[in-house]
Amino acid sequence: MASLYDKPVRALMHDMVRDIDLKPDTVISRDRVRSWFRENYPKIKDGTIAAHLLRMSVNSKSRVHYGAKPGEDDLFFQVDPKHFRLYRPQNDPAPIYPGDDAEQAVQEEVQELAEEGSPEFAYEKDLQNYLARNLHLIESGLTLFEDEGINGLEFPVGGRFIDILATDSEGNYVVIELKVSKGYDRVVGQLLRYMAWIRKNQTEPGQSVRGIIVARHISEDLLLACSGVQGVQLFEYELSVSLREARLE
Repeated sequence: MASLYDKPVRALMHDMVRDIDLKPDTVISRDRVRSWFRENYPKIKDGTIAAHLLRMSVNSKSRVHYGAKPGEDDLFFQVDPKHFRLYRPQNDPAPIYPGDDAEQAVQEEVQELAEEGSPEFAYEKDLQNYLARNLHLIESGLTLFEDEGINGLEFPVGGRFIDILATDSEGNYVVIELKVSKGYDRVVGQLLRYMAWIRKNQTEPGQSVRGIIVARHISEDLLLACSGVQGVQLFEYELSVSLREARLE
């Protein structure tokens, strides 16, 4: 998605630091950052601002999903979930950057688990990464949310994180929550809270929000809890393996 203003949000973050004259030891809150953007660039949504704060915080593990670039995105150090200060290269740990082998590692695990007859992923992160790259398995036309280099993996919503935020073929939001093993009824409240946050802070007029829960097994309690809820779908996943002939030289 193109920038709403003449500069991308990552550049505006640097402008904010200069504008408020942020000192190296001064801690700034996420709310203060949002306030600056509301005053100067009101079209930029809260979720995009929160995601860029994480993308540009050298110690945030979430930045690996957002394509953080050395130097350009090494601006902040995250003190706690809601507070940040400037990055100090001489004192702070080395920045975290995205790994190039993440996708291959996930594909290899899917293959190994399927060959061993294992019915489920070992970790929720593996299921998350696999589905993010294969959203068509859930629904044709479903794509990972993208906005100025920020994608829908671990998308921040009021101090919490959506497993996968996607958009469908009509441009509506789809909130996806994952459970590697059994999905219980308590996940419904979590999903509905995320859907409400996206509806309030992220949607444009005419856009809708719906939710999807993916688990290895859907419990009877979860089926019952969702039976009277509109806009929520349930999916059970199953690992499989396919073969292709290796050509001999």
